[in-house]
Amino acid sequence: MDMGELEHKYEVEIKTTEKKQKLPDKVKDELKASGMMDEKGKLKLKGVSPKMLKRMKLEYVECPVFKEDIQFVQCFVCPNFQSRVMGKVLCKGDTL
Repeated sequence: MDMGELEHKYEVEIKTTEKKQKLPDKVKDELKASGMMDEKGKLKLKGVSPKMLKRMKLEYVECPVFKEDIQFVQCFVCPNFQSRVMGKVLCKGDTL
């Protein structure tokens, strides 16, 4: 295995939607607990510009672990998230 390759089980395509998606309350609670969201519900992801964050809010993936469409932000903060490469997410695929 090449050292440049991250170990992943799935390559999940990132899709876009026109309407802003809402994060489930459970996900919001996890984000707040880990310091990635303030009390007002504003996301604060390290190394992510406000412009990129706005774009991420309009993106979603068909999650192979949850077997449903989830907002990209939820995917981004998931322990299975490895990397985002050319419109795809490298996912470890571990059961959560």
